[in-house]
Amino acid sequence: MAKYGDILASITGLGRLFVGSILVALATSLPELSANISAVLLDPPNPALALGDILGSNMVNMLIFGSVALIFGGKTVIDQISSSQIYLASLSIFMTIIVLVVALINFSYSFFNVGLSSLIIIIFYIVGLRLTYALKPEEEEDDEDVEISSKKAWLYFISISIGVIFSGYFLAYSVDNISHETGVASSTLGIIVSSIVTSMPEASAFFASVRLKAADLGVAGLFGSCVFNVTIIFYTDIFYIGNIVQQFENSHIIATFTGLFLISLAGLAVYLKSKARGFIINSTLASIVLVYAVGIILITT
Repeated sequence: MAKYGDILASITGLGRLFVGSILVALATSLPELSANISAVLLDPPNPALALGDILGSNMVNMLIFGSVALIFGGKTVIDQISSSQIYLASLSIFMTIIVLVVALINFSYSFFNVGLSSLIIIIFYIVGLRLTYALKPEEEEDDEDVEISSKKAWLYFISISIGVIFSGYFLAYSVDNISHETGVASSTLGIIVSSIVTSMPEASAFFASVRLKAADLGVAGLFGSCVFNVTIIFYTDIFYIGNIVQQFENSHIIATFTGLFLISLAGLAVYLKSKARGFIINSTLASIVLVYAVGIILITT
């Protein structure tokens, strides 16, 4: 996915930021989408698992950002990232704040079986995405020669994307059964277990993009996935009988706050890339790993 996403960015001229944040982010978020829709279609429905997976996945995405960057040299990886990524990080922060606000206000209104809160999320997503790409500066052209046709690149990318869907379909049923057998809350399992599994495509895509010296593509995929994951609340709400945002539990609120803090730290690392020394950048990346661990402890206690 990272390989052919990078090729598409070059062939189409769309750039790594756009392809990473839209195409790669959408493709790597398909397991979350299928798992969460499956969770609310269970008998009985399990909205706590769906919300836990969405919010936990954003936490894991930032853990992937911090840990993989550290593995490959920390500041060395951050230096490969375009400053334009700060716009995408800001959108991720903005959308996480929107989720936190609607969860705390807890609107009871719904339209055609979709809660007002979910509609607010998808509207802000569309507006925020439009503003992000309107405000960001133009990317530099990549003159690298690509020995593959546009048609074949699209075919390979779509085929790989379809392949990541199936794990999410069966995951919801498995985690739901684990919850019943162990007595562990579905929200906790969603945040810790399900989110890690459904975030494996993001992890492998970012890992590969760093190895391909295309870290920009992988980072855009991670930030873009955080943004798209939030919209999964809307898509899941379509299939849920009731208002899914009203099913937020304390663990979900903690996960949202933790995710917000983690995305902010990741954005800070990108912002400081040309303003701070390696020690500061690496310390910021290490803080991401530490904050994730603290967040998990708070969720499970």
